Formats: sequence, structure tokens, C-alpha cells
Amino acid sequence: MNEKTVPALVPAATAGNLTNLVAERAWFEPERIMLSRPLGAGWQEVTAREFESEVRATAKGLIAAGVQIGDRVAIMARTRYEWTILDFAIWFAGGCVVPIFETSSAGQVQWILSDSGAVAIIVETPTHRDLVSSVLPAHTKKVWTITEEAMHILSTTGVGVSDEEIDRRRNALVPDTLATLIYTSGTTGKPKGVQLTHSNFLAECGNVVQGAADLFLKPGGSTLLFLPVAHVFGRMVEIGAVSAGLHMAHCGDPSTRLAIDMASFKPTFVLAVPRIFEKIYNGAEAHAESGGKGGIFRKAAAVAIAYSQALDKGRIPVPLLIKHRLFDKLVFSKIRTNMGGRVEAAISGGAPLGERLGHFFRGAGIRILEGYGLTETTAGATLNLTQHIRIGSVGLPVPGTSIKIADDGEVLIKGPIVMRGYWQNEEANADAFVDDQWFRTGDLGRLDDEGFLFIVGRKKELIVTSGGKNVAPAVLEDRIRAHPLVSQCMVVGDNKPFIAALITLDLDALKPWVSIHKKEWTSVAELAKDPDLIAVIQTGVDEANKAVSRAESVRKFTILPVDFTIAGGQLTAKLSIKRHVVAQEFADEIEALYD
Repeated sequence: MNEKTVPALVPAATAGNLTNLVAERAWFEPERIMLSRPLGAGWQEVTAREFESEVRATAKGLIAAGVQIGDRVAIMARTRYEWTILDFAIWFAGGCVVPIFETSSAGQVQWILSDSGAVAIIVETPTHRDLVSSVLPAHTKKVWTITEEAMHILSTTGVGVSDEEIDRRRNALVPDTLATLIYTSGTTGKPKGVQLTHSNFLAECGNVVQGAADLFLKPGGSTLLFLPVAHVFGRMVEIGAVSAGLHMAHCGDPSTRLAIDMASFKPTFVLAVPRIFEKIYNGAEAHAESGGKGGIFRKAAAVAIAYSQALDKGRIPVPLLIKHRLFDKLVFSKIRTNMGGRVEAAISGGAPLGERLGHFFRGAGIRILEGYGLTETTAGATLNLTQHIRIGSVGLPVPGTSIKIADDGEVLIKGPIVMRGYWQNEEANADAFVDDQWFRTGDLGRLDDEGFLFIVGRKKELIVTSGGKNVAPAVLEDRIRAHPLVSQCMVVGDNKPFIAALITLDLDALKPWVSIHKKEWTSVAELAKDPDLIAVIQTGVDEANKAVSRAESVRKFTILPVDFTIAGGQLTAKLSIKRHVVAQEFADEIEALYD
């Protein structure tokens, strides 16, 4: 099969816009709990009526400050309650939202504000304000700071603006109106502004919500949003939750707050990138190792995977069922408790999850439904659903979407979720679409006989060795990252005689290993040279090499003394590796692999 279309569950919008999601919910179900905002050590519930009231008050402040219909307004902040209020408030005022990652550099901020023509920006902290002020274009005339009473200032400023003016502006928005400009994360070149309309989000969120109704429309359902809302995946979660009336809360600092907020809010399902699930798995394994129960955990993991695989076959052998019940009490229930105790399922996107983790979590009682998409497709273009799941794939097309595999293996996408085009960049638009408006993803994939999509690599990331062998690095990188001591991996070898890899260490998992093996060390650089550690990492490389041919296998690797991070510039906000940055920064280490 080289093409698959799934009929839409929600037809393309012919009228209306995203503000209706808030206004209609407040009208028909004013007391429905829509959100929870942080309050002390707990949460304060917010009804649909209160949500709309706060959105309207904020929108009035924007109007009073001079924002006109069609104006671009930027938001630079972590994921937080105010982000969602501002997002919808800008639409209520008739504007277009321009997200900026809170980790962005001054140069990135300057480019986005200048290219988008944003007339105003709301930042999170004084530090952000100072950074923005140093590169503020003349046309960006207003700057508000969330932690310095921005929301109160806006609502106070707008008291003289009428509800009739709000309704006039929001009713002027039609499905094809530009809703947001999301700048691509910039793994290569200067970021491009992706134009997404109100109809793009209505098609995406409407069809995902109906397709995954058992998650989004479940009575008493809730989700904790900890993805960056500046990224299209987080944005889809936000708008999808509002569309479904799903109870939503925000976690702005996953590195320190995620476990705390999961325990207190107790979501029924979550949406995350694979790295989060890898951290949960590796953390559980490291905890077991430090308590002398590493062997038990590994047996439990094997049982979970076998149990999940047996589910696919439709029959679970009695001995396996008995083992599963035992390990559910000893291991799996504790993992579920650490995720809040109520999580039954999760949606994973942004990068490949891998079959091992998919089977493990399903066997442990948490279904992970892997999906695939891009900023240009309003997040998910394919998704595994509870009733239609194939672990290892990224699912079937989202209803209303078509997927086609080009002759060279590239994944092409068509449907109402595909962007209008890149902002003020006709050259990029000409390159992005082929054959009757099929969008070129740049990813390589295949469709199985039922239409499930499998991503096998990135077209532009194909490594061609000096021997002429084409190698897709993602296959190896995903498997090497599965090793509990590994944080990141980048495969190299373009125009080189063989494939090699740069590997970084996961410090959280490394500490228990160091303690168990009684290693004396003063730095990661020193430990990276330890023969025992190198041997352990080699086992992960060997395991990864089983998935490829000899010519594609990793022959050598080096352990770097530092990890790849967003702050360090090696990762994008969605944790994708900026390959050109890493290659330049660690050029000496790469050359040393081939000496």
C-alpha cells in the first residue's frame, strides 16, 4: 500500500473560529470545570464561565492597548495557566498568536518579532523582558510581563471596552483566518513561520478528540499539560482539551515539578514526547538497582513486554498471566502511582517511541498511543487509537487526512490539517508542496497492508558513507538511547569509511550505577574514560546494531563529557538534535573517531 485516507469524523469548518470553543462552552455548560490553576500546594478549579470571563477581560486590555484585527501578538513564556488565557484572549481581540520559546536567544527573538511584524509581546519574567527589550523592533510597541501583574494590568486597562466590541472582533474571524504563526524549531537554517488557520486547528482537534473519544471525552477525564505550549504539539493539547471540555492543568517546570503535579492533580491521561517515557522507565530501573532489586525489575519488564505482545496475538498463556499479576503488585502499580495513580493512557509524539517502551508501558497498564506529525500539519497527522493500535507504528491517518508514500520513500500528507504555507517565503512554499498540494514532510516511511505508517528515517538526515552506503541514523539512535545510562546519541559517518556515534550520559541513571560499582570520579569527563562504563555502553551499541546490516552498524563511539541540552543549543525545544550544531561543536571528537 502506498496511499491511505481515513474519512473525516468532523467535517472541515465552513463558519466559526476557535473563540467559539470557549464562548459556546460558557453558554451551554457555564459550571463545567475546564481548568485548574496552581493555588499554594494544590489547585483552584476554573469553570467555563470563569474561563470565558477572564479571556474576555484580557482581550479588552489588548484592544485598549491598540491591538487591531489581524495584528500579530507574541507570547514568550513557559507552559502555564496564563498562556492559555492569553492564547484565546488574542483571538477574542481579533489577533494572531506568535509563540516564542522561553529558552530562545536574543537573535531568535529578534528574528521572530521582526519577521512576523508582531505589534506586542507578553513575556513571563523580568529576565525575558530584559532580553526582549535589547532586540525590540520599532513595530513591537508593547511589552507586558506575566510575573509583574500583566494579567491584572490588561484586565484593568480594558474596563472601558464593551462586550459588543469583543463580539464584533471575534465574529469577524472566519475558518481561513490566520490563527497563529509558529516558527519552526530551526534544526537547519533560519526558522520559518508556519501559517496555521482557525480551520486547521478545528479540523485537527475536532477529529483527534472524536477519534480518541475514550480519552478526551471520558467522564471525569483530565490531563496535565507539561509540553511547551509554544510547540504545536502542546498547542494541540491545549486547544483539544478546551474543545473536548477536558479538565486541564499546566506544569511549567517538568524537571522539578512533574512528579509533584502528577501526584496532586492525578490526570487520567497525558501527552508527552518519548524522552519523558524513557525517563520514567530509566528512573524506575535505576531506583530498583539502587535498592538491590534490579533483577526483579528486569524480569518484570520482560513480563510486561511479553504480556503486551500476547495481547496483539489475542491469547495470554496462563503462566504469563500469573507472572503479570505478581509483577503488577511488585512493580507496575508503583510506576502508575508515580504518574498520579489514574493515568490509563498517553499520547506520544515528537520523536519515535520504539517498540520496547510501547510494549513495556502497555504491559504495565498504561497504553501509549504513538502518533506522528509536524508543525506544518497542525501536530498529529497519524495516531494509534485504543481500538486500532499497532505498536512500533505511528498509527493510521487522523480522520480527514491522507498519507502517501512517494517513489523515493518520502511521506506526503494532504488534508485540512495542512498549513496554509510559510509566512512571506514563496521559495520555501514552492519546495514544500508537490502534485496537487501534497505536503512534503522530509521524512521517510512505509505503509503496511492496513495503512499503518512506519517512519524509517529523515530524508535530509540520510548519511552516505564514503563507500556509498545510505544509512538512516534514527534507527540506531533510538535504540542506543534506549540504554538506561544513555541520554542522547548522534550517529555520524557522512563521507566517512564507517558509521560511528557520539553518546552522552544520563546523570540521573548514572549516579546509582556509580554507587553500585564503587567508582571514584570527579567529573563526567573522567568517568567517560572508565573501561567498565565503556563496556556497559558497548552492550547498548551492540543491541542497536542487531537492527541493521554490518555496513550500517556503529563501529566506534565516544562518550562526551557533557549532555546535549536546549540551553546549550544542541537541542530544539521539542528535544530534537540540532545535528549541524553538534557536528560543529564536537568536530574534533568526530575526527578522532576516524583517526
